Amino acid sequence: MFERFTKDARAVVQGAVGHAEEARAETVEPEHLLLALLDREGTRASFALTALGVGEHRDAVRRALGEARRRAGLSQSEAEALAGLGIDVTEIVAKVEEAHGVGAMSADDRKRGRRWSGHRSFSRGAKEVLEKALRVAVARRDRHIGDEHLLLALALRPGVPAEVLADHGVTHASLSRVLGEGAGEACA
Repeated sequence: MFERFTKDARAVVQGAVGHAEEARAETVEPEHLLLALLDREGTRASFALTALGVGEHRDAVRRALGEARRRAGLSQSEAEALAGLGIDVTEIVAKVEEAHGVGAMSADDRKRGRRWSGHRSFSRGAKEVLEKALRVAVARRDRHIGDEHLLLALALRPGVPAEVLADHGVTHASLSRVLGEGAGEACA
C-alpha cells in the first residue's frame, strides 16, 4: 500500500512518527497524523484546510488535540456521555493532575520516566486511517494516495481527530466540496 503513497502522504506519515517521538508515545496515533497534516504547506490537504478556515486556527486545533490527550484520549462527546452518567471528566483530570502532575492521564511516556527509542508502530486507529485513505482513493478512482486522502479518512473515522476537525468546520462533506466530486462517500 505504501508504494501508492505520494511524496506528500509519505511526509505526513513521517511527520506523524516525529510527533509520536516528540510526545514519547509508544505508538503513532490518528492524532499524530492530524498534527502532521497541520504542519504541511503547499499540498492538497493544506489547501483544503486553509479553504475551510483552519489555516488561521491551526493552533486552536493543536490545543484541542492536546486537551483530548490530557483527558486520556477521550473525545469531547465521550466526556459529555460520561457527564450524563454523573462522571465529570474535567474534575477527574484535575484531581489526577493535582496528585501526579499535568498530563498524567496522557499517553506521554515522559511522565512515567520511560525512554523510547527505535521504531514506533502504528496503533490500530492509525492503521484504520491509512486503510481508509486507500479506500477513499479507490472510491475517487485516484491511482495514488495523497495527503488529501489521509485528511478525508481522518474526517470519516469517528474519534478525536474527526471531532476536533468538525468543531473547526472541517467535515467529510465540506472536504468533499473543497476537494471536488468523488471524495469517497462510499467509504463512510
